[in-house]
Amino acid sequence: MSDDVAAVEKLVKKHAELKKEISKVIIGQEKVIDQILIAIFSGGHALLIGVPGLAKTLMVNTISQALGLDFKRIQFTPDLMPSDVLGSEILDETRHFKFIKGPVFSNIILADEINRTPPKTQAALLEAMQERAVTVAGHHYKLELPYFVLATQNPIEQEGTYPLPEAQLDRFMFAIELQYPSFQEEVEVVKSTTGDTSNQVHPLFTAQDIVDFQHVIRRIPVADNVIEYAVKIVGKTRPNSSAATDLVKNYIDWGAGPRASQNLILAAKANAAIQGKFSPDIEDVQAVAIGILRHRMIKNYKAEAEGISIEQIISNLF
Repeated sequence: MSDDVAAVEKLVKKHAELKKEISKVIIGQEKVIDQILIAIFSGGHALLIGVPGLAKTLMVNTISQALGLDFKRIQFTPDLMPSDVLGSEILDETRHFKFIKGPVFSNIILADEINRTPPKTQAALLEAMQERAVTVAGHHYKLELPYFVLATQNPIEQEGTYPLPEAQLDRFMFAIELQYPSFQEEVEVVKSTTGDTSNQVHPLFTAQDIVDFQHVIRRIPVADNVIEYAVKIVGKTRPNSSAATDLVKNYIDWGAGPRASQNLILAAKANAAIQGKFSPDIEDVQAVAIGILRHRMIKNYKAEAEGISIEQIISNLF
């Protein structure tokens, strides 16, 4: 127990150092960075949704450098094949098949513009995201831990895109929406990116450090009332449930599944830990709920017509 207390205190210190290191390159976007780091320390994946130019790719690259993890970027395009992601077998000079690993074999995968590739290629990530393993030509390959998929998506340009299936969306712990920077933040961005100098990001963790912190977060105790609160919140998102709110019944076609409840508690534990708390409370569940629920609830045509946002509906659940 005392070791876990010391580990949480160490995580608080390392998290503060990590945020400072990332801020050398990324200006603003504090909440976005917090959610990405919570996903990483919880062992989850994140989907970044934002218009072009909001530094989504740069943010992922910077975070991977600061974490000291192996990083690969996959540019998703309409002609991308599953073998371009997973790897393929080739016949070597000894006339034996040899497996050449694809970019999925890394600690952090940036799936850039993931909705620009057809479903068969999107599905190549399903096993990797859930099982931390891939199967190619009947052979099973374990991926090195820690393993994260950070995907980006442009919410505006829908022509020539393939919406992510619900099964894949559900594998992302967070769906994070990036907003435009404030006036002052944009001034700072322009100042820092139009000169001839660049800041170097130094790695602060090892892969084993992150795996150890993930285990510590899973060992954090949670009171029964907090778990019950998280499960009730998820239950309220289901329109056929007796607990559903009026907004959910009127504007939602499909609610969140049990994975949302699991992710709410894991993310609440991580949110509490990085603030130096040794057990999450209801406020920690509420702090992470929007990012965890927004992509797991499907609005109906009535919500679209009346301009009701998912965020409004989720906030009403509290």
